[in-house]
Amino acid sequence: MPENTTFSLGNIALIDKIDLETTFFESVLGGIGGRSRSFIPSVKLLISNKLNQSVSINKILDFTPDELLGTLGFTDKISDRSLYRVLERLGERQPIVLDQFQRWICHQDLVDPTQFVDFSSSYFEGKKCPLGELGYSRDNQPGKLQFTFGISVGLNNIPTMLTIQRGNVQDKKHMRSLIRLCSRVLPEGSLLVFDCGGNTQDNKRRIRDLNFHYLTLKAKKKGPYRNEIAIYHTRKESRVTFLSNNRVYSCVKSRDGEEVRYIFFSEDLADDQLTKKARKLEKELKKGKILSKKVEQGKDLGQYIAPDGWIVARGHLQKILGEIPNPYVTGLEGFFILESSVDDDAEKILTAYKNRDRAEKFIRDLKEGAEMRPIRHWSKHAVIGYVLIVFLTKVLVSLTQLFCNNPVVKNLKVLKNYLTNLTLTIIYPSFGYPIKIISNFSPELRPILGDFIKRYGNLEAPNRW
Repeated sequence: MPENTTFSLGNIALIDKIDLETTFFESVLGGIGGRSRSFIPSVKLLISNKLNQSVSINKILDFTPDELLGTLGFTDKISDRSLYRVLERLGERQPIVLDQFQRWICHQDLVDPTQFVDFSSSYFEGKKCPLGELGYSRDNQPGKLQFTFGISVGLNNIPTMLTIQRGNVQDKKHMRSLIRLCSRVLPEGSLLVFDCGGNTQDNKRRIRDLNFHYLTLKAKKKGPYRNEIAIYHTRKESRVTFLSNNRVYSCVKSRDGEEVRYIFFSEDLADDQLTKKARKLEKELKKGKILSKKVEQGKDLGQYIAPDGWIVARGHLQKILGEIPNPYVTGLEGFFILESSVDDDAEKILTAYKNRDRAEKFIRDLKEGAEMRPIRHWSKHAVIGYVLIVFLTKVLVSLTQLFCNNPVVKNLKVLKNYLTNLTLTIIYPSFGYPIKIISNFSPELRPILGDFIKRYGNLEAPNRW
């Protein structure tokens, strides 16, 4: 007789509900697995793992009872090697998967004309992956190899594209690939919103050539900014002032050809930036005070090794009259400039740019919620397949929140706790059929799963118990 068992049900229910309503897996992964009958169930298992404890792939089956595998659609036994082969196959067919995904979101009318573009990276534990390169690390792991990825997310929080590049690819170069791929699904006149990392004349020209619009931040360089700030001060009569998120902004528009530049200033923002720079100066002065004592006492400031021997550092104190000016203050505090091909109200433009945090939150959910980092695969295709699993996990969560009337939990990391706590207990009595009891169906999950959860079992124990 089978043993009684209990396992997390929330992740399985979320996957099944979206798949039943939208035929997501057959539409996006149809034909990818070849003749394998366990390909789509294996992808579901990998995604359910990311929505649960996110254990290592070679340990998944140790924590997965047969009843759960049957719920996902498995008909035969599988092994760890099968799951690794699924990752490899996903990675090899990445262009097909993403193409079918784009076709699916078009068919479902989920492509939003306002897209927020952002880039990030994740690092490897190991040095043998062909994608691994040293580059600017967003994870504060500068000594480890990494890869970069880019996403484009709509105002409805549904992504349209995922790009994967080597770890040393800069955002401005990465932006070209993402523009080209996004153009396959975006309607004419769509707006791409991105930060200064992807802001180049070439990228903006490419966007306009595709009959799209752009909204981006101008890189904060002293020379160009001072020229624009001078325009801000001389055009007082055209200055517009408004309140946004309890902060007062004033704006002056200037035009350069077809590009409109929105020069913003906020007194509160300037105060915040000056306060931070004052703290930074204070920290540096404390360090300098310790070094100045060593200089006065004639002590060495440190020794550094070189090919020809040791470098001994000695200091000389150059005193000044009056207080030391803050070298971190540039005069640009409180100012920022947005560049766009759209001529609209300053308040609407600022709101559109602030909504760019949707892309940042999407990436945060990929990294922290779906636990993308660190990467422990070495094969290029396995890495790409793993990133696709993480991406599809977040897509399913975004779809769930979009279709839900009033989602209480929006952060994936928090949502996982409720999904994990929701459990299904299967009891095999000595007589009759198995009894299935659902536990911990919290109020936070009711708007998401609703009555769909009842298909797996009873929310209360039978009366005879």
